[in-house]
Amino acid sequence: MKRSLALLLALCLPLAAFAQALTPPPVAARAYYLLDTLSGQALAAQSAEDRFEPASLTKLMTAYLVFSAIRDRKLDPAATVPVSERAWKAGGSRMFIEPRKPVTVADLLRGMIVQSGNDATIALAEAVAGTEETFAQLMNREAKRLGLANSNFVNATGLPAPNHYATARDMAVLAAALIRDFPADYALYSQKEFTWNGITQANRNRLLWLDPTVDGVKTGFTEAAGYCLVASARRGERRLVSVVMGAQTDALRMSENLKLLNFGFLAYDTQRLYRKGEVVATPEIFKGTSATVKLGFDRDVWVTLPRERFEGLKANLTTVQPFVAPYSRGQKAGIMKLARDNAAVAEIAVVALEDVPAAGFLSRGWDSIRLLFK
Repeated sequence: MKRSLALLLALCLPLAAFAQALTPPPVAARAYYLLDTLSGQALAAQSAEDRFEPASLTKLMTAYLVFSAIRDRKLDPAATVPVSERAWKAGGSRMFIEPRKPVTVADLLRGMIVQSGNDATIALAEAVAGTEETFAQLMNREAKRLGLANSNFVNATGLPAPNHYATARDMAVLAAALIRDFPADYALYSQKEFTWNGITQANRNRLLWLDPTVDGVKTGFTEAAGYCLVASARRGERRLVSVVMGAQTDALRMSENLKLLNFGFLAYDTQRLYRKGEVVATPEIFKGTSATVKLGFDRDVWVTLPRERFEGLKANLTTVQPFVAPYSRGQKAGIMKLARDNAAVAEIAVVALEDVPAAGFLSRGWDSIRLLFK
């Protein structure tokens, strides 16, 4: 029998919601996407699932795989890497590494992230996978795992190639994953300049100078791609990731990203409604070693809504009862539906917060009789 636990909690808390979007300012770009990383909600988007040439935004995936290799102790940041002829002869932006002059993984990372060096990027790909072609296979495998449904990589650098594409949404999701999974390594993206081989090059992400809350992420440019930028800023507890693809000038990719970030921070707020492990209900459970089972969330629950739409939020917990043991910790037990003014705001899975093993034969038998009258 399906019953609501009548948990109509008048939360009267500020909150932010995916279903109640505001109109963003006009953005001069082919595609854009604005993501709140706490709630995972998109706050603004245009042509977000259309495929475009990502140019050097590709290097976000390269960095993710290199950081993964370092974390898994397959690559040592202090280790020196030989420079292949292929890496040395890479076109486009360069770190200016040379054959016969080994360079450390740590320096190559700065050459790729700060200077956007294609030579450094190929050297890192070869250090991880042996060849850039094998590395591209790893990139696509990781893209699938991360849920990048409309991206495909054929090289590590983003140099133009057939069948090499990505979307604004995928680039936002990738950047958010990199920030979440490698917070210490992400600090490299805020470095404003790097010197190698006597040549100092500045980070092309000029938002690092224009807005002190911006701490990354990556620029990209080719004639076909136009000017691209993934940017991220943190203000208070909130972090936003903005993506602009196909702007006509370097100045526009900066101004349009900043426009999106300011819109997201000023027009929306993000609130934590529930904490991980917080108990929201203790319904009766049958045939178990306990009389009740604690229900709650396996993660902090954050929601983003326009600032003026936080009042009067209501939550309704719906479960399928009766609960019958055995029940496992983390097993889905219901849905918390959030609404305001009869409009759906969010639905969050509610799980069991504890194991409830099956009881002995006599207890199970007695509960079987009780269930006949439910």
